[in-house]
Amino acid sequence: MTEFTIEQRPSVPLHSYQEAVEWINGLIPFGIRPGLERMEQLMEQLENPHRRLKFIHVAGTNGKGSTCAYLTSVLLRGGYDVGTYTSPYITKFTNRFQYNGVDIEEETLLKLANELKPLVEAMAETKLGSLTMFEVSTALAILFYARVTYPDYVVWETGLGGRLDVTNIVQPVISVITNIGHDHMDRLGDSIAAVASEKAGIIKAGIPVVSAVTQPEAIEVIKKTAQEKRSTLYLLGEQFHETELSVREDEQSFRFENLFRTIEPLTITLNGAHQRTNAAVAVMTLEVLRQYNALVVEDEALAEGLCAASWPGRLEMVSEAPRILLDGAHNPEGAEMLAAALKNTYKYDRLHLMMGMLENKNHQDVLKHILPIVDTLIVTEPDFRMKKEAFALADLVRGMRQQQLGEHSFELIVEQDWQAALQKLKQLTGKTDLGVVTGTLYLIADVRSRILYNSDSEKGW
Repeated sequence: MTEFTIEQRPSVPLHSYQEAVEWINGLIPFGIRPGLERMEQLMEQLENPHRRLKFIHVAGTNGKGSTCAYLTSVLLRGGYDVGTYTSPYITKFTNRFQYNGVDIEEETLLKLANELKPLVEAMAETKLGSLTMFEVSTALAILFYARVTYPDYVVWETGLGGRLDVTNIVQPVISVITNIGHDHMDRLGDSIAAVASEKAGIIKAGIPVVSAVTQPEAIEVIKKTAQEKRSTLYLLGEQFHETELSVREDEQSFRFENLFRTIEPLTITLNGAHQRTNAAVAVMTLEVLRQYNALVVEDEALAEGLCAASWPGRLEMVSEAPRILLDGAHNPEGAEMLAAALKNTYKYDRLHLMMGMLENKNHQDVLKHILPIVDTLIVTEPDFRMKKEAFALADLVRGMRQQQLGEHSFELIVEQDWQAALQKLKQLTGKTDLGVVTGTLYLIADVRSRILYNSDSEKGW
């Protein structure tokens, strides 16, 4: 690491929570120089507060948030104090920083932002350049847990990738890689093996790792990295297993088996077969900590915690009349999981689906899972600068309909204004039908706020 002194100049303080959030969000989204050097320098300036915390580091293409929700819920019921750092947020910026399931207070966030601001401004004057929005958010989280709340464990979700992700500054007690998929390939690499290599970057020497990756090339990368790091790997399908026992809407149970024991039945209220996988990953993570870190969680607390876990915006029913389901399926794997859940979990006569996407996503591979099952598709635009234009998305849909769908027909509606699109979805969805809103979480956040009348919504990264 380059050694130099950051000179602090007088800094204009932030006077309100809103000012603090605007300042953080106004920083550049991605570092011009990728890597952890800026973060390491900042932590040095702060006397390395992250070294006092026990992190459960969670990476993966999909399922990170749900896995974090399961871990947090179970640990809380086990009597532990838990910090949870996740992104993006659905409702409010403070959602990112939770302690025992409660958001950071606005006054605390303001105080910590003011502590960081002069350091951030000073570093911007050096050759390392400005810290990013995510770097400052992550530093703020570390200060919140290390100097304000002192949790027993911090459930620590990666932002993007793993190896060069800002969250990788920490030394965890266990690493978790939920799965590998086709997302952010513009930044993480153009193959599953390349993406797996980035995610495997969170594996640390001698620290156990739990994973549910399935593709042979991804498994090979994860196993090789774990072997090189002398980390014990617990892989779904090898060292632990999940078996479906029963499934119905808003309740599914499964048997969990691992090297140590079998637990059954375990029940979750999140929908979709992928949520059983995420729950099994969380259970295995806790089992490893029980064996090697003296974690004490009674089976009753485990069962209660899994059952109580919730995660907004993922197969979430936000309205019953009409029935409207939200799911942030913004990549091909997410769309495949959504389609499977719509076929296997939910009952309806007609399926009406509203979708808005970002420009940089793999739209064709998302749509191939969605188009064969819908009766109506409404394409719209999220309220975000990187949106995919509705008419361009509709053109892609028309091309795919001609080439691939044969006899299956559906109505295509183009409505650029997401609020008007939502109104059309509500009007179309009859008593025995199901309305679904999917795509980018920027759209999900707005729709969720509108339906639940949440005036506090901020949405975003």
